[in-house]
Amino acid sequence: MTSQDDTNSSQNDAQSTGYACIQRYAKTLDSSPGVYRMLDADSRVLYVGKARNLKARVSNYTRPGHSGRIERMIAATASMMFLTTRTETEALLLEQNLIKQLKPKYNVLLRDDKSFPNILVAKDHVFPQIKKHRGAKKEKGAYFGPFASAGAVNRTLNQLQKAFLLRNCSDSMFESRTRPCLLYQIKRCSGPCVGLISDRDYRESVKDAERFLSGRSTKVQEELAEQMMAASEAMEFERAAGLRDRIRALTQVQTSQGINPRGVAEADVIGLYMDSGQACVQVFFIRANQNWGNKDFYPRVGADVSAAEVMEAFLGQFYDNKEPPRQLILSDAIENADLMQEALTEKAGRKVEILVPQRGEKQELVAGAIRNARESLARRMSESATQAKLLRGIAEAFDLDAPPSRIEVYDNSHIQGTNAVGGMIVAGPEGFMKNAYRKFNIRGDDLTPGDDFGMMKEVLTRRFTRLQKEDPDRDKGMWPDLLLIDGGAGQVSAVHEIMAQHGVEEIPMIGVAKGVDRDHGKEEFHRTGQRPFALKRNDPVLYFIQRLRDEAHRFAIGTHRAKRAKAVGATPLDEIPGVGAARKRALLAHFGSAKAVGRANLADLKAVEGISAGLAQKVYDFFHDKG
Repeated sequence: MTSQDDTNSSQNDAQSTGYACIQRYAKTLDSSPGVYRMLDADSRVLYVGKARNLKARVSNYTRPGHSGRIERMIAATASMMFLTTRTETEALLLEQNLIKQLKPKYNVLLRDDKSFPNILVAKDHVFPQIKKHRGAKKEKGAYFGPFASAGAVNRTLNQLQKAFLLRNCSDSMFESRTRPCLLYQIKRCSGPCVGLISDRDYRESVKDAERFLSGRSTKVQEELAEQMMAASEAMEFERAAGLRDRIRALTQVQTSQGINPRGVAEADVIGLYMDSGQACVQVFFIRANQNWGNKDFYPRVGADVSAAEVMEAFLGQFYDNKEPPRQLILSDAIENADLMQEALTEKAGRKVEILVPQRGEKQELVAGAIRNARESLARRMSESATQAKLLRGIAEAFDLDAPPSRIEVYDNSHIQGTNAVGGMIVAGPEGFMKNAYRKFNIRGDDLTPGDDFGMMKEVLTRRFTRLQKEDPDRDKGMWPDLLLIDGGAGQVSAVHEIMAQHGVEEIPMIGVAKGVDRDHGKEEFHRTGQRPFALKRNDPVLYFIQRLRDEAHRFAIGTHRAKRAKAVGATPLDEIPGVGAARKRALLAHFGSAKAVGRANLADLKAVEGISAGLAQKVYDFFHDKG
């Protein structure tokens, strides 16, 4: 990995900034590969770069002729930091890691970097379960993916259930069944939980599903067609109809996937389109000769950034925490293709090939990705223009100094004070900023159940305390320009008190309350020290605020439901050290309930598969040594 053989840094020199500062550092460097950071007078990182030869790369900044963006970056540079590495490949990996961590102002930055879902055929049970999986691949089984979205996985799973009749219920649900569930009745499961299919026949269905997901779909369909004909000739018409439905389901999966290239078995097709200082990267996931969906990304770029720079930055950051496929098929060549290929090959533990096709099927795939990127960027730019107009409307309606760049909206959710949560959603020039959403589990022991004022005070206190700790200088874009609170004069007064305690009362804050008859469209707006007022019923700003409030309400309710569901599934077993999810399932499957576990004697506990004698003693003591 990265070798920290040599680290150079210097205190900020007020007399030396820009070209002079960089020249001073260039004189101290050698020709080692490594990573450099440019910092401003306040030690904020402006740019992170890699170099095959640090001295040559940094010296390049001391000569004129750069783009406007680089000239501005050089002018703001007051100090630099360096980290040498053993190889240029290590420098590349370290550079992209630092960019993701530090988010420098002048780097191309991938802003949406979530993991992608897979389909998992779990192999820790006699009758394997097929399900959606996201995150680290720790569970035993066969993984197929990535898919572009949860929707793409769900559609595929839905059809696979029809085609192969594999179970998707949890192990604990499986063990507790005494009769088949609804999925069996609607021909989505073969009923292994109650012995309606042998383990041998079920394993064959699992193999067929894995073959289909591995790209051998034609063979699976041919075999099913042969079975259907045989059943029909034997006048087993019900079985023949079932096989016909399974073939249709497989065909439906292929139809929904759209493009299924014959000559590309495993690749990510990456198309880039740039316009007016904005960029869209479209990624198509091709696995097992099948299109498993596409996803668009909008990296932060500048007006004078080249396509090669954007593409290289995207690859480095996108695959930093993802396994690359065997081929990356790009719309634009990158400067360090051999280096990137070497780094990704090392990461994957097998060869990764980077291609920029000029003709043939691969070029057609790239053309499709570029077309999607162009259309997606056009829609986004149109939406951004509308959003900017709405933000200007908010500034005018509420007498703000400027259109807000960050609006935070708060709401609470609970049932008679139980499982109380607070939700915060964030919106800005690009719409809802979902990666900035936050949930707050209400912890106040002194709160009266249902005390909405007290809950909002706790949420805002925690929010501002954290902001003052994480962004004391208010220069990281984490502070809101406007607060929207779900409530009237009482909520506004409570929130203003908290803001005054933290010295942030200059942040505009508005309470949104239902008007007469709690009618949608007659909302009243409350501000500290001012009379409430309303907007015209057909005002676009009113609709926008309603959307913001409804999104906050949706997020708070969803968070509350998730917390309540978790509480419903909780048992005393969760409190026993050493009893994790697997052992909890084993105990519940063996005894039927947590109450029965508590009544069990030590010998019975030891008889449970996976429960050692020591753990059995812990469980027994937990339930019997409380007096």
